[in-house]
Amino acid sequence: MSAKIELVFLLLLFSSVVAQAGDSSNNPHPEARGKVILKGKLIYSEIRIAASTQVVWDILMDFAAYPQWNPFIKEIAGDSSVGNRIRAHIVPPGQKGMVFKPLVLVNEPGREFRWIGKLGISHLFDGEHTFTLTDNGDGTCTFHQYEHFRGILVPLFAKMLNVNTQQGFELMNQKLKEKAEREL
Repeated sequence: MSAKIELVFLLLLFSSVVAQAGDSSNNPHPEARGKVILKGKLIYSEIRIAASTQVVWDILMDFAAYPQWNPFIKEIAGDSSVGNRIRAHIVPPGQKGMVFKPLVLVNEPGREFRWIGKLGISHLFDGEHTFTLTDNGDGTCTFHQYEHFRGILVPLFAKMLNVNTQQGFELMNQKLKEKAEREL
């Protein structure tokens, strides 16, 4: 690689990871509030569900049942333990599906499940996908779904993320709510 191409690549990479302070006013990601986060794009959706966190967690972690109810994540396979790779098939509305093998970062039963997937090498198009549950203390819970996208290719996919991926989150959340509330 020539020195000129390397310099352009490094400048693009640097511009994609410029740190900025996150706060609750512009970033709903609970762990990012008040912390430095990497520049990127955050997609977020939440829904209140009239079911316990345990009921919702059990549905969320029953990967074998995803094809029957989940319109966004059509399939997940593999061991969901931290440090393992799973296989995920995601189909945002109006888009072709994609299969990837993200690394499980967090699996705290009843609270949080998180993975990171990458398109090719790191820093091109990385997505850290998180599901969290909040017990509302009244027999209901709130399901939060968000993904922090980072990398030099993220601006190329901004429209698809804003529309199709956001719709996919909302559809999945609604179907999860319907399934959980039916199972009571």
